[in-house]
Amino acid sequence: MLSVKATIVTDDSSDDGVRTLLRNLPSLKGPYAPVDWAAFPATPQDAFVQWLRDAIAEGGKTAAASATPYEPHAMTVSTVDADGFPDARVLILKNVDARGWHFAVKANSPKGRQLKAHPTCALTFYWSPLGRQVRIRGKAQPLPAEDCAADFLARPLASRVSAVASPQSEVMADPEKSEKELSEKMAEAQALFDKDPEYVSPGWLVYAVAPTDVEFWQGATDRQHHRLRYVREDGGKGPGSAIWRKERLWP
Repeated sequence: MLSVKATIVTDDSSDDGVRTLLRNLPSLKGPYAPVDWAAFPATPQDAFVQWLRDAIAEGGKTAAASATPYEPHAMTVSTVDADGFPDARVLILKNVDARGWHFAVKANSPKGRQLKAHPTCALTFYWSPLGRQVRIRGKAQPLPAEDCAADFLARPLASRVSAVASPQSEVMADPEKSEKELSEKMAEAQALFDKDPEYVSPGWLVYAVAPTDVEFWQGATDRQHHRLRYVREDGGKGPGSAIWRKERLWP
């Protein structure tokens, strides 16, 4: 009788290898400071700023102990395309006020086109050292032209040059030729700013996400996570008229 010896694959490319690799990664190690949910502010914006300040302070400790960059103002912005498929990318938070959470886009970029067609979107913040997450859902509305111009002019010159020169996320039909073309466009944009340092790209937009609900999530080492959700009750009649209901949620 012919016998066949089974060979066990143990490299990390196998399903079991990847599973084991992921299982061995630590998560929510803590310990985390308790949260006084009863003392949370009346609005999600004020509550968010409190947690953001905590994250910035914690980031200072992390930066002092490690060369790993820590960006507490980084967030995942999720949109939907024309077919209803979700799309997500990481952007930098620009401001938080009564109008909502602000971020900047190029109007003709994929996210810019998606937001124009479907303004509903979601924002996600995750601050690993604190075991905290904030989830925001709402509608993104473009801010007035003067706000967009002020944001554009506050960017480093190299970022402004790139914003004007590059057709963001478009397909390179001929990468070698496109790289040369981009270099030429960058030179043209640089010359434009040399001539007019106050030039503002007409396609630069700053959106504010007016939230319908905001969830604050505090992770726990025993996985009995804590959650508080703000729900808007006034039907979104305007940033100055927001009325919020707080809800404690099960883990």
